[in-house]
Amino acid sequence: MIFSRGGFRLTVFACMLTCAVVSPAIAAQRGPVEAIEISARPITEFHVGRDQKQFGPLEFVGGLEMTSPSRDFGALSAFRFLKAGSDFIGVADTGFWCFGTISHDADKRPSGVSNFRMQQMVDASGRPIDEKWEVDAEGLAVKDGVATVGFEREQRVVQFKIDPDNMKAPFKTLDYLVPARELRQNRGFETVTHANPYGQHEGGLVVVSEKSLDKAGDIYAAVIEGPRKGVFTIKRNGDFDITDGAFLPDGDLLLLERSFSMARGVKMRLRRIYGESVEKGAVADGPVLMEADMGYQIDNMEGLDVWTRDDGALMVSLMSDDNHSILQRSLYLEFILHQD
Repeated sequence: MIFSRGGFRLTVFACMLTCAVVSPAIAAQRGPVEAIEISARPITEFHVGRDQKQFGPLEFVGGLEMTSPSRDFGALSAFRFLKAGSDFIGVADTGFWCFGTISHDADKRPSGVSNFRMQQMVDASGRPIDEKWEVDAEGLAVKDGVATVGFEREQRVVQFKIDPDNMKAPFKTLDYLVPARELRQNRGFETVTHANPYGQHEGGLVVVSEKSLDKAGDIYAAVIEGPRKGVFTIKRNGDFDITDGAFLPDGDLLLLERSFSMARGVKMRLRRIYGESVEKGAVADGPVLMEADMGYQIDNMEGLDVWTRDDGALMVSLMSDDNHSILQRSLYLEFILHQD
């Protein structure tokens, strides 16, 4: 894990962020769906050792540290809820689909993960794909029974029909508009999300790269569907890279960002990008809402989704990618985003 009482293991974490590590389990042939047992330890404090709940406009609700005896579990790079705050679909950058359910207690805090399943991604003939560079899944969007996935290394944005019992090969490849020569091999589309259905992009897909920079040092992105599609950039703020994002009900884009250095370890940040700046030819920007370092319950935070709770609260859920490392953790965190 990134934060531990025993100290910082930064050298190993640096390797996990920069090296292509293939789990030995990937090469094993298996049935279409693998049921996986998940143990979830509740996280009640976001700031380690403090009972603080408010972090700027975000209020910490609770979290889970997830572990499993399965070698396939982990490396979760993106997820989206199929049912608000409950049933979800996700992708691992080792080439797996996952499905599961987040449960909550009487106080609406996350309390466990159930019905968790994983399935290896397959080719057109239905055979599992063993090469990580072919299935480095990083971004995920869901709409009308279709999952749109962004892949790095072999850069592409493709669509799949959602079938939790038997995910098949993609049925469509999309034009992501950004010139392929501008995408860095391991810094491609980490964010794939649908815009606000009532906004200027009418629910069209938006993709944002992790760290593919233009000449001005800003991050390549594009609106790839809708009436106003086109390439734009997002202003790079400090040394943070973008790992996921989702649109808020008011049309702004909430981005999850990560930073790492040997001197200070890993950090995460949430930034709100003004919706009107998400436009062809524009440089989109917006304020930082929250920033956290290794003194908080974070890890390699890569997944984000936004949803509305049954009491009307606007929720932000985060998930981490443990890189299949015993030194890192698979975390699930929930916050209320207060709008006033």
